[in-house]
Amino acid sequence: MTGHFTAPAAALADQLPGWVTLLRAPNPGPMTLDGTNTWLLRAPGQEHAVVVDPGPADEEHLAAVAARGPIGLVLITHGHPDHTEGSPRLRDLLDGVPVRAADPAHTLGGEPLTTPGDSLGGPGLDIRLVPTPGHTGDSVCFVVAHGDERVVLTGDTILGRGTTVVAHPDGHLGDYLASLELLSTYRGIPALPGHGPALADCAAAAEFYLAHRRARLDQVRAAVAEGATTAAEVVAKVYADVDRSLWWAAEWSVRAQLEHLGRESGAGTAGLEQA
Repeated sequence: MTGHFTAPAAALADQLPGWVTLLRAPNPGPMTLDGTNTWLLRAPGQEHAVVVDPGPADEEHLAAVAARGPIGLVLITHGHPDHTEGSPRLRDLLDGVPVRAADPAHTLGGEPLTTPGDSLGGPGLDIRLVPTPGHTGDSVCFVVAHGDERVVLTGDTILGRGTTVVAHPDGHLGDYLASLELLSTYRGIPALPGHGPALADCAAAAEFYLAHRRARLDQVRAAVAEGATTAAEVVAKVYADVDRSLWWAAEWSVRAQLEHLGRESGAGTAGLEQA
């Protein structure tokens, strides 16, 4: 049986490029780990930086980010509040710098992120958009290069510890598995997650996540075969080793798993999903 996984999915990164700075928000918790990671990217010798995920509306944190200015662009990995709530205030502190996200609702003063492979600018940096839906429908990653160095900013698609939830109904497991397959091609490139420590190899983490998700799917199939008739009953069987305070989040993933299995087999699972 696959147990609840809380360790890093790959080896930790020994060090990060000198042009990467982590500013962690003071919002630790079961879903945010040590807090939301706000990443600041500034190429050597360049004046303007790029910020990825402002984090929560914490004034001290946002002031610390703004103090690293000048900043020319703010990017968003996905629309959950622990990543975006601080965007309007940070934009004010930065005199109206554009904030760009896949979801227009979280885009301020710029264009939404739409086209895979788009170059998003950043002085001295090559920043490329990689749509990775699954955790949420609007989840994206960013591949950033400076010279021979590259990193992948993964938001909540890959975390620094443990595994992420598929936030059903916005998140979709089929999309998530496809996104992990895509991220498994970034061999030997560090992953900078939305929560937790940086990982040395994005591909290794993605491959671990794929194996873990497929094992969970097997467990869900078995639970249904054994007579589970609601998502909550599946959670009780499959996630018995998870603290009950997190079962609500596990139920998100179970609903996504049941939907995926229903599509896979052509059978309906509406009764299970809605129970």
